[in-house]
Amino acid sequence: MDFDSVDDFENVEMTYVSFLSKGYISRNKFLFDKIKLTNFSKFVLYSCVYGTPIFKIGNSGKKILVLSGIHGNELPPQLANLTLLNELVDRDLNNTVYVIPFASPNSTMNNERSFNSLDLNRAAHIANSLSNQIIQAIEELKIDCVGDFHSTAYNSNPGFESVFSSKNPSPESVLMAHHISNEVGSEIIRYDVAGSQYKGAVEDVCNLRGIPAVTCEVLSPFASIGKGSFEKSLQQMKSFLGYFGF
Repeated sequence: MDFDSVDDFENVEMTYVSFLSKGYISRNKFLFDKIKLTNFSKFVLYSCVYGTPIFKIGNSGKKILVLSGIHGNELPPQLANLTLLNELVDRDLNNTVYVIPFASPNSTMNNERSFNSLDLNRAAHIANSLSNQIIQAIEELKIDCVGDFHSTAYNSNPGFESVFSSKNPSPESVLMAHHISNEVGSEIIRYDVAGSQYKGAVEDVCNLRGIPAVTCEVLSPFASIGKGSFEKSLQQMKSFLGYFGF
């Protein structure tokens, strides 16, 4: 993948995972009204009009991906990831951080869980699905570890704040989960083998391909931002990065 420098933000490079997923984030008032419109945030939102942007900060150490928006109606992690990206822009990093704040801008625009009638967290193993294109980008970029950030509502799966991991074939997934749980208090959900519960989650496909990954969930009603959920998702993201010494 070829990244381009971003004018006015000398530490940032970007490219696109897909041009089929474009959307206007500003049309989701539940999310847009919560966004602090810095110059960089405006640039990110403008980029989403053309597809799914991926941003790169740093150029050394481990390659780490912070992902959100796989489900477009799970708003707290998308707001948290955009906030995190703003914080990272002016920092000198010891590692290389890739950020996808809005995996499916079209889904986020419409406040919908799916994209093209697919649940992207059940489709990462399906060739050329949007989540599979993200997997392809992860492999092409030789990403070392992935954090995929979601929200969950009461009476849904899992229905409580948590961090998913699996022991095999990528045991570092469990180590990352324990680190986040110890720091933030999120309950660990651990499987012995990745993908044993269901197929197609970004986390599971990564782990099965030898790329340690976790999925973090915060509690919030779908299609809105529950009290404290954005802040907790941001804590999870920072703890995930903290595992690598940030």
